[in-house]
Amino acid sequence: YRLNILLAGMNPFYFHVVNVILHCLVTLVLMYTCDKAVFKDCRLAFVTALFFAVHPIHTEAVTGIVGRADVLACLLFLLAFLSYNRSVDQLYVGEHFPPTASPFFLLLSLFLGTCAMLVKETGVTVFGVCLVYDFFSLSYNGLKLRNGGVHQRPAQQPVGSPPASLQVPLAGRENGKHRFAHRGTWSSCHPTASEEQRSGGISVPSRAMWAIWSYLTANNNQNFLYTGRPFLKRAALVISYVILVLYFRLWIMGGSMPMFSEQDNPASFSPYLLTRFLTYSYLLAFNAWLLLAPITLCYDWQVGSIPLVESIWDVRNLATVFLVLVMMLLSLHCIAAFKKLEHKEVLVGLLFLVFPFIPASNLFFRVGFVVAERVLYMPSMGYCILFVHGLKKLSTWLNKWRVTVLTLFALLLLLFSWKTVKQNEIWLSRESLFSSGVKTLPHNAKVHYNYANFLKDQGRNIEAIYHYKTALK
Repeated sequence: YRLNILLAGMNPFYFHVVNVILHCLVTLVLMYTCDKAVFKDCRLAFVTALFFAVHPIHTEAVTGIVGRADVLACLLFLLAFLSYNRSVDQLYVGEHFPPTASPFFLLLSLFLGTCAMLVKETGVTVFGVCLVYDFFSLSYNGLKLRNGGVHQRPAQQPVGSPPASLQVPLAGRENGKHRFAHRGTWSSCHPTASEEQRSGGISVPSRAMWAIWSYLTANNNQNFLYTGRPFLKRAALVISYVILVLYFRLWIMGGSMPMFSEQDNPASFSPYLLTRFLTYSYLLAFNAWLLLAPITLCYDWQVGSIPLVESIWDVRNLATVFLVLVMMLLSLHCIAAFKKLEHKEVLVGLLFLVFPFIPASNLFFRVGFVVAERVLYMPSMGYCILFVHGLKKLSTWLNKWRVTVLTLFALLLLLFSWKTVKQNEIWLSRESLFSSGVKTLPHNAKVHYNYANFLKDQGRNIEAIYHYKTALK
């Protein structure tokens, strides 16, 4: 902000220009991240970035000046993730977890993650994403080898050739780096025929439980502390550092959490535990719905925008149950694919969707809002990854209708773009912003109060009195 003022003064146009530039940078870095660490397919990475760029939920974060914190934190989040990914030796094949190939990039990841946290509290969640991704993805070569699932000794081995455990089959080179072509890599599009026969008739939960049981009962897991030493060292370093920076963040805040009123977050002040639990759970489903169908958007969701869920018979609990079932199926799908390293997109999509939203979920501390569209800027990355992965699977299953599926996706992009343009028009002035709030959420007392203040400033006293009375009511 200081640099913005020094270069262009207090002209809001240039603040907006910087926000748009940052949003473009986030989109480009997300495309690069998807290409290198998620899809390994530049076309799917481009579609993901395109879907992210036009999503209407980003309007508040990009248009509002205060939303720069979310956009900049998202950029630093991705850069920290890429740096951590770069620090691990992904070409290592051996009995141990992959070692740290570049301490510089590991320290750079810690620095960028700290900057993300100082910009926005949710930025600290990148460290949790990195560790989970490290264990389930980067370090999986060691797990696969210990369970005897990768490199098997060939029938005839030439004299003088290296041992089978050191032979690395290569499928080619990409950007100067070798890519492994062993069965079950993340870049594989389909499992082999034998794997399909073994798992084709088993349900996803059964395969998930089988994967967990076979992993826990493996004899070689007794040496996990030995073989997993490189990962454990990285995890110990990252966890210790996170504790330190969280203490530093708390010290900056004066040793206490911010204080909020009942108007900011009514559910957190309810004396009934059931009401708080049901409402918080429903708010998770409501945020997921905003990502799926951003039809109703507003600059403020406080006070009476979303009534409390006070009974288990409230029909809105069905949305919560549906969200729980979907998340459980996606999680079980990740566990079932854990043995074969399939569908990395689901793992990364869940990590990017869930972890950045945890600080805003009221799970660990009270937040000062009911729903805030700007905090969905970072989780929307995970949603876009999951959506494009699902689109790819759908076009594969409906091969005859692939053109229809792609046409519907193009139509969805146009609808999202149109909605984003309309939302930007709402943010052009105080009058358009506050009047849109009254039209969108007529049960929200705060939007009536803000609009009444604007009308009073314009000398429209009769209209102002009406909205003041509505807010009091």
